Amino acid sequence: MIDTVVDDVEVAAYTVPTDAHEGDGTLTWNATTIVVVQVRAGDTVGTGWTYGPTACASVVRDMLADIVIGRDPLDVGAAYEAMVRAVRNAGRPGAIGYAISAVDVALWDLKARLLGVALHRLLGSVRTEVPIYGSGGFTTCDAPQLRTQLSRWVFEQAIPRVKIKVGESWGATPDRDLARIEQTRRIIGDRTELYVDANGGYTRKQAIRMMSAVEDYDVRWFEEPVSSDDLDGLREVRDAVSADVAAGEYGYDLYYFRRMCAAGAVDCLQVDASRCGGITEWLRAAAVAASFGLDISGHCAPHLHAHAAAAIPNLRHLEWFHDHVRIESLFFDGTLDPLAGTISPDPDAPGHGLTLRVSDIEKYQVR
Repeated sequence: MIDTVVDDVEVAAYTVPTDAHEGDGTLTWNATTIVVVQVRAGDTVGTGWTYGPTACASVVRDMLADIVIGRDPLDVGAAYEAMVRAVRNAGRPGAIGYAISAVDVALWDLKARLLGVALHRLLGSVRTEVPIYGSGGFTTCDAPQLRTQLSRWVFEQAIPRVKIKVGESWGATPDRDLARIEQTRRIIGDRTELYVDANGGYTRKQAIRMMSAVEDYDVRWFEEPVSSDDLDGLREVRDAVSADVAAGEYGYDLYYFRRMCAAGAVDCLQVDASRCGGITEWLRAAAVAASFGLDISGHCAPHLHAHAAAAIPNLRHLEWFHDHVRIESLFFDGTLDPLAGTISPDPDAPGHGLTLRVSDIEKYQVR
């Protein structure tokens, strides 16, 4: 029996410059903000995080901390439900959903550490190895930068599937998209699976034409060919192309995921635990997808997802996203290295096995 309560909730936001200018089909950026939550019970600390605006930290401090403090740290489900109810009038999507996610992950980490077990074992693991795919290939990359990134994934880390960004400038440069897809296939060879992500930058017919134009390059995964809010459009593209259509990274609750599945909009449902409500809602979303015969793929933040991903049967893979891999390796001790396209959560380290490097990251903190 654990005789303790949650004593404190701390939160801090950190903005980290990118190592090069980054962009996708509809957005460009030169820095990424990570919001880190630490939940304490006695001498034990659980850590969670999300990638979002600094406003997420204010939500944690002003709306969520008092909901969690004083609760039994083993009752993560009760804390999660209380947080969701508390934000009703503020609206759950967006920064508020991100904030709930970070606290929920911290609570799961705390519970596992109090019990002295690895988080995936607490959740009930079904696998020891979690498949990943290399993700980056930003529209802002020039040809040498793209070659360097792809070569590292395929030839140094033996990752058998990679993804690049397309749909540049809301689909305004299709010739460059085509050239970059051709370059990618030439670099990675025939045995590596090729994925593309338009971030909603194409129109329906444009997305279909693009896949027809690259048929010889065997694109296997077409992410957000049109807006993820356009369920009819996703289904139209899905029906017309051979690549698997994927979307769902902006989902915040089970109803969103159910609508996407029921619409026949995707071949694989993407779910982001740093947005949708943490590990609690991520596991539930996986069950929703399973009820429609669909796999799920974890969107970004690979170390945040690793243990939960090891605990579901209908996992396809996690996104080994360049920007977040770099930040998580900078912020935490205990990060994982891909081996032939998989990562393996440490079965012996309690919680998610990561320790925040507090002194190393102070220079990035937003005051």
